[in-house]
Amino acid sequence: MADARLAWLSATELAGLIRKKTVSPVEVVGAVLARIEALNPRLNAFVTLTDEQARRDAKAAERTLMRRGARLGPLHGVPFSVKDLVITRGVRTTFGTPLYRDNVPTEDAPMVERMKAAGGIMLGKTNTPTFGWIGATHNLVFGITRNPWNLERTPGGSSGGASAAAAAGLGPLHIGTDGGGSIRIPAACTGIFGHKPSYGRIPTYPTSGAWSLSHIGPLTRTVADAALMLTVSAGPDERDQYSLPGPPVDYVKALRGSLKGLRVAYTDDLGFADAVDPEVRAACAKAARAFRELGCRLEEVTPRWPSPREAWGELFCGGIATRMAPYLDRRADIEPGLYRLIEATLKNSPTKYVQAWFDRLAWWSHPRALFETYDLLLTPTIACPPFPVGLDNPTEIAGKPVEAYAWIPFTYPFNMTGQPAASVPCGFTKDGLPIGLQIVGRRFDDVTVLRASAAFERARPWAHHRPVLD
Repeated sequence: MADARLAWLSATELAGLIRKKTVSPVEVVGAVLARIEALNPRLNAFVTLTDEQARRDAKAAERTLMRRGARLGPLHGVPFSVKDLVITRGVRTTFGTPLYRDNVPTEDAPMVERMKAAGGIMLGKTNTPTFGWIGATHNLVFGITRNPWNLERTPGGSSGGASAAAAAGLGPLHIGTDGGGSIRIPAACTGIFGHKPSYGRIPTYPTSGAWSLSHIGPLTRTVADAALMLTVSAGPDERDQYSLPGPPVDYVKALRGSLKGLRVAYTDDLGFADAVDPEVRAACAKAARAFRELGCRLEEVTPRWPSPREAWGELFCGGIATRMAPYLDRRADIEPGLYRLIEATLKNSPTKYVQAWFDRLAWWSHPRALFETYDLLLTPTIACPPFPVGLDNPTEIAGKPVEAYAWIPFTYPFNMTGQPAASVPCGFTKDGLPIGLQIVGRRFDDVTVLRASAAFERARPWAHHRPVLD
């Protein structure tokens, strides 16, 4: 099989072909590494490659495959990447800052550990902004990551290295994190699938600055691949006291169920979105209507919820500012925008942070009431198409000036609630930039979110859309 085709195959396809010995792990890893070598200089998706170790692991996986009676994990020989906010044993983890340029952890994060235990082969680390502080991807260590659909546009963030890699065919499986949209934002920006699992579904360790908001999960080109990652990674871990208990779930098998009779709400403002690009609004409204074809009872709703922006911002920015505070004397090692955020946030009183917690808990009453009636909520994933590289945030949407974080009103609220939420590709702007639709489920109901995503994928396929890079 040609290298180019191998690099574009899904993880579920690759795992099956490897198990049947139709292709070898060595061929698969070699094909993906060749594509990374060819395209990464333009994209800057990977910032640390573990190519030599990956080739050794692939040879070991091939030897195991040839042993009679060998027990193979569900990811045997399948390559994956890890966001540079997630620790990896013996492999540099910089958190996107010069302050940790030479940091080499002595253990793997639980998700990395479980991906490896399932037979996955780690390719390296993908780019991120410092501690994931923005929804674009650039930092002072590795520079700018670019969107495969338009190299002058951001791939989103903070898992922008992962999304650029997935969209460009640089491996099928990518680990990202999400404290305010950082899996779903880049998925929308690059035309791939991203799933923020229920809070605690996949253990997080060590805790991030925005620990109570931060989730870890998959970015992939197909829903089945994300379900496969969740299947091997979910479950409690003593290192994360908030990780969820429960019996193992085969999320891939769970994709097969029907959506018939589900009550689905759609809104394009939640009551507090300052501005939404008209092309985004139109594409998402059209995509939402597909759920009627899938047997759902779709209703357009006007929630009129109050904005949780201040509470989320205090918790998210407060955590990052506290973590960065000891380094304020190293101003040259901190991005100007981040430095200003830290300075401003540290001036707040401690009671403001505590009040944000109370406000967060009180705000839950709004989505809770909606989900008493509806099984799913659909929204645009983000309020605008991908903006130019180098910006921390877009300065305007549809000609209207907007503040920082005003372009992600649909993502961060569900970090506040811990609900499962995914972004599915649902179209393109007239300039050829991807648009995402967000699917939000009830608390802990990852199965329905994934099932709905898979049904939409069957009705409106997207994986055949690929950026032209070769």
